[in-house]
Amino acid sequence: MASCRSDRMKVRHSACNRLLHPLQMILCAGSLLLSGTLAAAPLRVGVTPGSLADSVAVAAAEARQQGLDVELIEFTDWTAPNTALDTGDIDLNYFQHQAFLDNAIRERGYRIQSVAVGLLPNIGLYSKKHARLADLPKGATIGVANDPVNQGRGLQLLDQAGLITLRDGVGPRGTVDDIVANPAGFRLVEVEGPQLVRAIDDLDLAQGYPAHFVNAGQPELASRALQYSSIDDIYYAIRFVARTEGADDPRIARFIAIYQGSDAVRRTIHEAFASDPQLYALPWLNASPSR
Repeated sequence: MASCRSDRMKVRHSACNRLLHPLQMILCAGSLLLSGTLAAAPLRVGVTPGSLADSVAVAAAEARQQGLDVELIEFTDWTAPNTALDTGDIDLNYFQHQAFLDNAIRERGYRIQSVAVGLLPNIGLYSKKHARLADLPKGATIGVANDPVNQGRGLQLLDQAGLITLRDGVGPRGTVDDIVANPAGFRLVEVEGPQLVRAIDDLDLAQGYPAHFVNAGQPELASRALQYSSIDDIYYAIRFVARTEGADDPRIARFIAIYQGSDAVRRTIHEAFASDPQLYALPWLNASPSR
């Protein structure tokens, strides 16, 4: 009898297993699928072609070695990276300074924000005709960027150099209309930013980005500015930008830490700027938090 009862108990237990096991398998499989999907989801980072993208690629390779999958998405214009970020097609972008970001949010209402500071490309005042700012003749032609985001930066540098005086308080949003003193009668010529590299041949002086001269095959000119901007220009440092609702994503914080702490990233940046430290700055080295 005991043997019979034992056999019946085994049968009932076996039947119970047959009833519960498929459900357990489904729940277990769903859990594994979900966790696997989350673990495998790459951090999608938007970039634009050039030295910035190169430095991000180096950081991405290091991140993958450390178990953080990073996918780089390259955009060919300066509107799509923010649109893609706002709609959730990417998780992070790295191509714009704070002035550009503020303008984009103001114009398009993006729900995005800066989460950390990156590279600060300096700008300079360049001339192929004069060796010193003091040599500029009265009425000299000076080229500045024609877009509202970058023109203010160039005008601030001209103000710092003592060539013009801007209206008090205009800051980075200054335009040529905000010049309140121009004692030497300089003629300011507004030129598309990337074209300043070519326009310099016809100008006495021009606002210029060293990286543009390097990319144009003129690294020696990039290192011969008559005056450079400085680390105080941090408003124009390139920013890591995320959606506001995703700003606390731990993958983002981890990737930024890798980028900012990587010797290989710093070497890539240094080489991209003709190995000349006066052409750029790394603001995070002088700031306590990465944000």
